[in-house]
Amino acid sequence: MHHKNILLIARSTRYHDRMRELSHKLDVSIALATPATFSQAISSGHDFSLVIVDPEGMERDTLNAVDSYVADNGFIPRLFIMEESKLSKFHLPVQGRNDFILSTAGDTEFEVRCSLLLWPGEENAPDDIVTVDNMTINLATYQVYVDDESVDLTLMEYSLLSFLATHPSRAYSREALLHRVWGFEYCGGTRTVDVHIRRVRSKVGPQIAAHIVTVRGVGYLFKL
Repeated sequence: MHHKNILLIARSTRYHDRMRELSHKLDVSIALATPATFSQAISSGHDFSLVIVDPEGMERDTLNAVDSYVADNGFIPRLFIMEESKLSKFHLPVQGRNDFILSTAGDTEFEVRCSLLLWPGEENAPDDIVTVDNMTINLATYQVYVDDESVDLTLMEYSLLSFLATHPSRAYSREALLHRVWGFEYCGGTRTVDVHIRRVRSKVGPQIAAHIVTVRGVGYLFKL
């Protein structure tokens, strides 16, 4: 999976929250453009790997300009966000790789459709995302978000949290966590695990901290 840039062209801001959520789940950067700022966006120097178009209320001149830009740049893949009532009159462009999605589709479908266009042949890209309650872990970018806010973790705090979250419902001793997270050559004591668990709990908030369970006489377990 390699980092990609996405351009969203829309008259309104109704999909901005969804795009922000997408940038948390996939290794992408998002540029937002309206018909008025489209020319500025495509001259910004970014190479876009996907153009998402919300054609609702968009003039034909703008759609033609998007067609020209896509064709002039090797037929960049496009994803059209469509209203179900407009589908009978919609014709998917023949040239290039294009797809459409209904405006009522859920976040998971939206994420998968974008992944298929961005990383053809690497459809397992969403496996890099672990979601538990209000927390998202991006295993590809080493980022953690709680309630859409980035959590500032050290590398070892992140490694401990991501290991537990990807190996749920099983208790690990402090010694096992030292070997799995810190490495076999680490010479520190098991108290290091307790200190890092405490720090992780304080940073991710009470809802996620409740998943990190202390197993008396053993160690820790991530409970789903």
